[in-house]
Amino acid sequence: MDFEGTLFTVLGAGLVLLMLIDVFRTLLYPHGTGPVGRAIMRGFWLVSRKLRGRGSFIAAPLAMAAVIGAWAALAAIGWALLYLPHLPGGFVHGAGVPQRGDFGEALYISLVTLSTVGFGDIVPADPVLRLVVALQAVAGFGLLTATVTWILQTFPALNRRRALAHQLNLFREAAGPAGVLSLDPGHAAGLLESMAGNVASVGVDLLAFHETYYFREVEQRGSLPATVAYAQELASQAQRSESPELQFAGRMLHAALEGLAEVLRGKFGHSGATSSDVFDSYELHHRHLRGGEQEPDTDTGTP
Repeated sequence: MDFEGTLFTVLGAGLVLLMLIDVFRTLLYPHGTGPVGRAIMRGFWLVSRKLRGRGSFIAAPLAMAAVIGAWAALAAIGWALLYLPHLPGGFVHGAGVPQRGDFGEALYISLVTLSTVGFGDIVPADPVLRLVVALQAVAGFGLLTATVTWILQTFPALNRRRALAHQLNLFREAAGPAGVLSLDPGHAAGLLESMAGNVASVGVDLLAFHETYYFREVEQRGSLPATVAYAQELASQAQRSESPELQFAGRMLHAALEGLAEVLRGKFGHSGATSSDVFDSYELHHRHLRGGEQEPDTDTGTP
């Protein structure tokens, strides 16, 4: 193999390795995300912050589709570069199929193999190439199932976040200005302990499913950034009560909120000395602000 063929082989192997690392870190590595997926999600996030209306709410789903497309492109192009130095001599062409040795031919072989279609019009002759083609077919099937799994894991996490926001709004409407102090202490303590567990689950979801952070909510009732400050109010009310049971529940909720703020601060770059400051920044970035506030036009940064 000449220098050009070696260069194509190294570059192709690098692209395939990058795809595998990105998929592994995004789907299998706890609390991680791949460099390609992270860059694409953040890029779409920056664009969505400049948009107005419903266009900003579809940015995250489009970003996920772009990440999946990037994985497929890396795999297809990477394996095509591996095949390119061996065309046309390393492959057997069917009757009537022209023998070409350009990148287009290599990309065609790679796409057919990656999609596991297997037309059979061009097949590898060299034993090593036959093994490489088989490995690509396995990787293509794995990539398909991995992307389906990714989607199926992401939306339950989003639903848990929306459910917490709705729970907080329902509690606010039912309890009124007095909050937990208007309820029986034992009943209020049970509600706050359940709420603390839900807040902790959302924090774990943000660590495990990094991409869920970038989803904006169309309705404010389902937006956790718009309602999380009320959970802080409930925790403060409970800790000031005279009931030891309610005080304990308030401390639980406060600890869960501190954990969520730490995730937002450490994982997504929200600044703030206190959890309240972090949640204010969280609201600002998602445009669902308290009291009808308007997001400033200047973009001071992105998580």
